[in-house]
Amino acid sequence: MDLKKQYVADEHRYARSAEMYVRCGRSGVILPKVSLGFWHNFGGHDPYERSRDISHYAFDHGITHFDLANNYGPPYGTAEETFGRLMDDDFRPYRDELFIASKAGYDMWPGPYGEWGSRKYLMASLDQSLKRMHLDYVDLFYSHRFDPNTPMEETLQALVDIVRAGKALYVGISSWPLEALKFADEYLKARDVPLLIYQGRLNMLDRTHQDNGVVDYCAQHGIGFISFSPLAQGLLTDRYLNGIPEGSRMSHEKHLRSSMLTEQLLNQLSLWNAQAAGQGQTLAEYALRWVLQQNGVTSIIVGASSVKQLETNLRCV
Repeated sequence: MDLKKQYVADEHRYARSAEMYVRCGRSGVILPKVSLGFWHNFGGHDPYERSRDISHYAFDHGITHFDLANNYGPPYGTAEETFGRLMDDDFRPYRDELFIASKAGYDMWPGPYGEWGSRKYLMASLDQSLKRMHLDYVDLFYSHRFDPNTPMEETLQALVDIVRAGKALYVGISSWPLEALKFADEYLKARDVPLLIYQGRLNMLDRTHQDNGVVDYCAQHGIGFISFSPLAQGLLTDRYLNGIPEGSRMSHEKHLRSSMLTEQLLNQLSLWNAQAAGQGQTLAEYALRWVLQQNGVTSIIVGASSVKQLETNLRCV
């Protein structure tokens, strides 16, 4: 018999509300400045109890927003399965305190209907996600990437119909170009399903969405902006200041390539690390605070491989 200890959330989890939460654009939604991402460390190859401990710590410290996608794992789908198990074991009594997001757009299953932005893919994928997560609806559903071949009207109308079907409360887009963002904003607004939020990479090493006008457009038009990879997948931590440690992502040449760690980059990281130390911060804390201080940014999505790592990242608030 499985005699798991029943989870009871910390009664002081909202004690830091004044400094922890931000309104998302001009909506009624309030998001934590730090959101928990399930991209890594919550898949089928990861220890469930560790995922559970991290999730408990997050919620106990005011993180109400969990960010998932259909193909998070690995293997694909298993991060959502982990979340479904967490719902059954721990979070069902707190469902209405949680803001759960999922996405579809990248490859998920074989064949022509298993990726991109068609109506068929988005709707089928969300149905699968809801089953894996043991949910009746998600709070937020994204088009995960811009599809240059599917008419934008088809992708966006699918998002509208998903909301009208009660399978999502809000919609967002991720990594769409500026002109496509403008079109999406107008299209969705005209159908009374306003664009809640834009998700894009923004960190001290990658300022593309500031340079191309996306962040400014969101700020001016009441759309939230949430940053993924605010630590550049670990580059903006002290992990690589002295080279490539064994067991790191870069040592496996996965997502981070060793060729990226140039002398110029190391010098820049060392400079930022010194500036952070001068303010009594770690490089990671310094980098996360930088993102949160940018005009138009609502929240950052952090991953965590341990409770300790999440605890450290929360210091940026």
